[in-house]
Amino acid sequence: MSWQQYVDEHLMCEMEGNHLTSAAIIGQDGNVWAQSTSFPQFKPEEIAGIMRDFDEPGSLAPTGLYLGGTKYMVIQGEAGAVIRGKKGPGGVTVKKTNQALIIGVYDEPMTAGQCNMVVERLGDYLVDQGL
Repeated sequence: MSWQQYVDEHLMCEMEGNHLTSAAIIGQDGNVWAQSTSFPQFKPEEIAGIMRDFDEPGSLAPTGLYLGGTKYMVIQGEAGAVIRGKKGPGGVTVKKTNQALIIGVYDEPMTAGQCNMVVERLGDYLVDQGL
């Protein structure tokens, strides 16, 4: 399966009638492996900041998580594995695998829990596959 298929079929799939707004699989070096057409154009320093938070949990909390210039308030996650951000009625979930970041962005009516499930399920699968 291609990386684009993972985005199209697993991340952008329907979850109880809702879909992510956008999604991507990005290498830990910041290179895009695959993304939805609506995924925001991000800056390398935004991915670097996310990677730093995985190494130093809590480092994004004071400044927020930025993706495509949008600031998300960092909320609970799993240190070294998952970062979750919130902005108004939407948010972002970032799951770290051995080689990549799985990123899902959502807005109402999708819920944070639905976004977490979609992103983290694929991330856990890829970790199990050694990716």
